Amino acid sequence: MRTVIVMVKEPRPGRVKTRLGRDIGLTRSAWWFRHQSAALLRRIQDPRWQVVLAVAPDRDGLQSRVWPAHLPRWPQGRGNLGDRMARMLSYAPSGPACVIGADIPGIDRPNIWKAFEALGNHDAVFGPAEDGGYWLVGLHNGGHVPHRLFDNVRWSSEHTLSDSIASLAGARVALVETLRDVDTVDDLSKL
Repeated sequence: MRTVIVMVKEPRPGRVKTRLGRDIGLTRSAWWFRHQSAALLRRIQDPRWQVVLAVAPDRDGLQSRVWPAHLPRWPQGRGNLGDRMARMLSYAPSGPACVIGADIPGIDRPNIWKAFEALGNHDAVFGPAEDGGYWLVGLHNGGHVPHRLFDNVRWSSEHTLSDSIASLAGARVALVETLRDVDTVDDLSKL
């Protein structure tokens, strides 16, 4: 079974998109995230995979009425982004699994399908972001996370993608299309 795990936070002012919030206001940035996430979830529904929400904060996210009720929810838990993504990948059933962010307006079904196709003959796949990070990370077999995955990654930097790939030493890694995430008003204006 293929699994797409979408990392989402409760869209409350001051909890999501705080860098964008410094530019346009915290309420407007939370509104943007809520509507962007809802549009993304509608766009990526596909019978070829199961969509799961990785929610934060755990209790609020599990009980939230913001997210579609029909989608399964897993609590992200504690730790840095790498800890949380590795945990979500470990929860995935056997088979290809991808984690995506909810703040990338360009993600669509063809992007995700290309990542799953790459996992047919690679151990891992990344969808690079223009800022040096990535919008997608996937493993050939969800539920089986490499021991050192995401060790020594410099998060929120231009080194995030290269550090993450380095944590998979010896693995066959594929890259798919580069997309833009939205962290600042400049990112928003370039859409």
